[in-house]
This record gives sequence, C-alpha cells and structure tokens, in this order.
Amino acid sequence: MDEKTMVNDILENTKSSLKTYQGVITEAENPQLRQTIQGIRNDCEGFQYELFKLAQTKGYYQPAEKATLPEINTVKNELQ
Repeated sequence: MDEKTMVNDILENTKSSLKTYQGVITEAENPQLRQTIQGIRNDCEGFQYELFKLAQTKGYYQPAEKATLPEINTVKNELQ
C-alpha cells in the first residue's frame, strides 16, 4: 500500500470517528463522560486537520471547489 492510499484511508477513518464521537456526546447524560469525549473529539479534529494539511501539501487530497456567491446565497436562503 502506498503512502497516498494510507493517508487518505486514515483521513476517512478519522472523519468517521469524529461522527461517532459527536453521536456519543449528543447522547451522553454524564457530564464528566461528555467532557471527556469532547476532549477526545477535539484532539481527533486537530489530528485530522494536521493530516489534511499534509495530504494537501503532498497533492494526495484535493478539496472540493469553492462555492460561488450565488450558491452560498441559495443555501443561506434555504436555511432561513
């Protein structure tokens, strides 16, 4: 397995983990558990962003094109 594949695989797994942490946080009744999971999620987000920057620098990951102003306005209007 090459480096690009491994980096992208880790990025996808990390994003999946972040979704799981968010679900646990939403359902947690115990304040200490909630706070602990929030800390883990925050650390995971930091790791994901650092890995994303590395992948982007190496050309392994290309983000989606930036939204145009009309597209942004459409979404804003739909959410209001």
